[in-house]
Amino acid sequence: MSPSLTTFRDDALIALDSLGDKVTNLLNPTVRLGVTGLSRAGKTVFISSLVHNLLHGGRLPLFEAVRSGRVSSVRLEPQPDDAIPRFQYEDHVQALVRDRIWPDSTRAISELRLTIQYESASGWNRMFSAGKLSIDIVDYPGEWLLDLPLLGQDYRTFSENTTRLARSGVRRELSAEWLDLAATLDPNGPADEMTAKRLAERFAAYLRACKSDERSLSTLPPGRFLMPGDLDGSPALTFAPLPDIGDQRLEKGSLGAMMERRFEAYKSVVVRPFFREHFARLDRQIVLIDALQALNRGPEAVQDLERALQDVLACFRPGSNSILSSLMGRRIDKVLIAATKADHLHHESHDRLEAITRRIVDRAIERIGMAGAGIEVMAMASVRATREAVVRQNGQDLPVITGTPMQGETIGGETFDGNRKTAIFPGDLPERSDSLFQASDSISQESRLPHLNIVRFRPPNLEESGSGATLSIPHIRLDRALQFLIGDRLA
Repeated sequence: MSPSLTTFRDDALIALDSLGDKVTNLLNPTVRLGVTGLSRAGKTVFISSLVHNLLHGGRLPLFEAVRSGRVSSVRLEPQPDDAIPRFQYEDHVQALVRDRIWPDSTRAISELRLTIQYESASGWNRMFSAGKLSIDIVDYPGEWLLDLPLLGQDYRTFSENTTRLARSGVRRELSAEWLDLAATLDPNGPADEMTAKRLAERFAAYLRACKSDERSLSTLPPGRFLMPGDLDGSPALTFAPLPDIGDQRLEKGSLGAMMERRFEAYKSVVVRPFFREHFARLDRQIVLIDALQALNRGPEAVQDLERALQDVLACFRPGSNSILSSLMGRRIDKVLIAATKADHLHHESHDRLEAITRRIVDRAIERIGMAGAGIEVMAMASVRATREAVVRQNGQDLPVITGTPMQGETIGGETFDGNRKTAIFPGDLPERSDSLFQASDSISQESRLPHLNIVRFRPPNLEESGSGATLSIPHIRLDRALQFLIGDRLA
């Protein structure tokens, strides 16, 4: 039997928080929208563009409440949680719009409240009150979400799962220093602080190597090893899996017992508070992923993205073995998995990127045995940094994208200075996503993956209207995301 995901105290506090939120919601209708992303997916950019487009009347034709003219005003308001840092929207938008640089990603939790005044589509509802909805955007690192499954594991299971993965594929080389050191240690040898420190440092180095741009792997718990913050150097982050401990008894005062105790401390100090105080209070969730980067890095990166999505989606699965089983009913009723950076492709491949992402999500759903109700998939670009064009080459029209490559980007041996525009052919995704998943081994799958010319572009230079006002940030399908996530609450 797996360990309980929540304690009795957790359950009581969650129920109390849920009741408090429901009472508050009667006075001020609110949606708590969780926004997270796996590595390099662009959650800071997503939030900034979403808020900017709502505040500045962006083009949102698929967002029904805006299209029909029922939204009368949108404004930022003080957030309700005084203990959570505010999402620094103004700074991030200044970076995007004025400086034309991508804002730094946030490495901790933050929050922002956006309030929409609207007219209900229902004549009956309009008779009783003017429509008002507050959206509390809760921004948190994807690594924190990937930590939640640890609540259902003991130290032995964690060690076994992590070691098995570390010994596979490209991870075998990346984990060599950590596993070589661990192999010299006796789990029932004396607990030693310096040994624990060396082991934890090598384990953290392995996780960082997996996350690097060259590898772009996604399954990387424990997440705080990659972003320790004020816990850096604490015992709760000074542990590592020990391979091959099996069922052997770990003696009191041994290295293995120390590792086991600190793993449990990590869950108590880091994971449970996040689950109880933040995750369990969410109503809707968007998970941003960089599927293009995974496709570009090869089969192992794609397989690892699928593995990470299995862990992510398991967090939203209802039932007796679910993390959400401790809540009074299922709270998160809509989850959006969004493949970002669609502007790196010609529009002909946007639906193909969506189909590939949907196939990855469907495979993850099938493997963990859950239903797909309430889960949507789409391809989008929170900020559209490119335009489309056609160039004539060898007597044929070639669809290209144009934009300003970031300083230092190299294309065809030419290094760009961050100011000059260029046109590139980004490559095509296959019309049938099935072709990417038919191979049974990595070598044959390698030949099936598309070759994409992925270039990092600067944010666009926003034009001004006739009155001198800056126009809203361009995007791809942001309106469709908004309609799915909150459209029903503005009906």
